[in-house]
Order: sequence, then C-alpha cells, then structure tokens
Amino acid sequence: MSQVQANDTVKVHYTGKLKNDGRVFDTSENREPLEAKLGQNQLIPGFEKGLTGMKVNEKKTIEIPMEEAYGDVQKELFQKVERNQLPEDIKPEVGMGLMAKNPDGTERQLRVADVKDEFIIVDANHPLAGQDLVFDLEVVGIN
Repeated sequence: MSQVQANDTVKVHYTGKLKNDGRVFDTSENREPLEAKLGQNQLIPGFEKGLTGMKVNEKKTIEIPMEEAYGDVQKELFQKVERNQLPEDIKPEVGMGLMAKNPDGTERQLRVADVKDEFIIVDANHPLAGQDLVFDLEVVGIN
C-alpha cells in the first residue's frame, strides 16, 4: 500500500484546533476533502510533514508548533491608519476584517487590532500567527 511522499497529490479530511484551548478553527467535515500537491507551498510545513508517510484511510493527530505553521506574531505588521483614510461608511471594531490594496494592485487581508478616536491599528499577521495547532487527519486519496 502506498504512502504519502514528496510531490504526491493528496486528499485529506482534517479538523484544525488551537492547542491552547482546543477551539476548532477549520474543518473539512461535511465538505469535500482538501486536495493539495505536496512540495508546492500549498500547505503549512507542519501539516505537510504530518501527512508524509501516511497511508490511505489512516487517521492520526498531529501537533504543529507555530514555527511550522504561521510563525510568530510580527510586531512590524501592525500599522497605524488615520481615521480619515478609511471609507466614511466603515465603523471599525476590534476584530473586524478589512481589505487593503498593495501598490502592485494585489489585495491583502487585515484585522482591526485597536480603535482610537483619531486612528485605528491594523494587523497584517495571519489570524493564526503565534498559535500552536493540532490537526486530526485522515488521508482519503493519494495520486
């Protein structure tokens, strides 16, 4: 029976939880399994490492330290934005998601980290940065 190896395309059911409190942040339950090709930076390093060597129908739970997930929170990704730079119809609240356009026209997601009278602080870190993660995995296909 074949095992997951580098450059394989795998189909996997998963449930991702925060290690510190067990809260589920994502799952493929009641959806199609995730399909990804290993070695293409489609998956976080710890997820890919955890899949390697698994067989079809095998289940396991893996722990992924933040260094092999979304990294530590980077302070330089917090920025001050003057209120007059926001669209008038936006009423910012802590935790609210915003989209910003980069100079090259691409978009990036931000979260409101703090709200003051004259400005807000936005956070461009991945929402799971600074978190150790736990995944329940089940490989359902290998190509």
